[in-house]
Amino acid sequence: MENQPDKTSKKNSNVIYFLIVVVVALLGTDVYLYTRKNKDEIKIVYQNDEKTRLDTEIDSLETQIEQVNAGKTKMSAELKAKNDSLRSKIQQLRRDLAKGKLTVAELNKAKEDVKQLRYFVTKYTADIEELKKQNESLTVERDTLKTNLTTVSQKATTLQKQNEDLTTKVQVASALKVGSINVTPFKIKSSGKEKENDRAAVAKKIKIDFTVASNAVAEKKMHDIYIRVIDPTGNLITTPESATFQSDGQELQDTYKTAIDFKDDGSGYTIDWVNPNPFQKGTYTILLYTDGYAMGKSSLTLK
Repeated sequence: MENQPDKTSKKNSNVIYFLIVVVVALLGTDVYLYTRKNKDEIKIVYQNDEKTRLDTEIDSLETQIEQVNAGKTKMSAELKAKNDSLRSKIQQLRRDLAKGKLTVAELNKAKEDVKQLRYFVTKYTADIEELKKQNESLTVERDTLKTNLTTVSQKATTLQKQNEDLTTKVQVASALKVGSINVTPFKIKSSGKEKENDRAAVAKKIKIDFTVASNAVAEKKMHDIYIRVIDPTGNLITTPESATFQSDGQELQDTYKTAIDFKDDGSGYTIDWVNPNPFQKGTYTILLYTDGYAMGKSSLTLK
């Protein structure tokens, strides 16, 4: 009977130990669950922070691409392909990051993709800057060539003008000029004999006697002589054989055309012109042209 209390006391101690173990186990479980919860929350916060950082970096890289392209530099096919590829990568990364919760593997992959994207953007930026420098260099060369071409063109124009002026001076200098001139009216008898007569009613032709001033630069050859006869009323006398010619840059019509053999030896020349119409009383003006310039003039008054 004395051993009964001892057994009861020992049994109670075992229960207490068991309860203590249970409590400790429960506390351990709570601590584990709490710790795990905190870790999961920290992990989620970390992932969200990383996602935000990656989004920010992608925005920065996209802005860098836009700034590089803002210069409107004409890109080669290769650079354009790089530009399109970078934009495609950015869109894909944005889609990946927009999924919501990312696993550690997905987050690490996104970080690696952004890292590669940063490298490509840096390389792309360097390529565009190099292209800009090349374009600037080409622009300078082009502008220099334009300037040189303009200078050469201006010099050529000046030389051409000087050459034209010189040519004109030579032409003017080589044109024949009348030294002396005398115009005489003649009556033609039925026998064919000619007699000087200044009466308009009987005069039929005029004789133009002239000499040519000495000219060392004029060509010694046959020179066309154009004659214009202006009647007392101021009208040019023309015939069916009349033609046009150039003089001092103007187109004129002649009354009669002939030629002389210039030898620069002081020789005299005579030109006979028969009026197809009756002469009128008054003063006639006779003008001579050759080599594109006026040669000389005289006048004749008929009674």
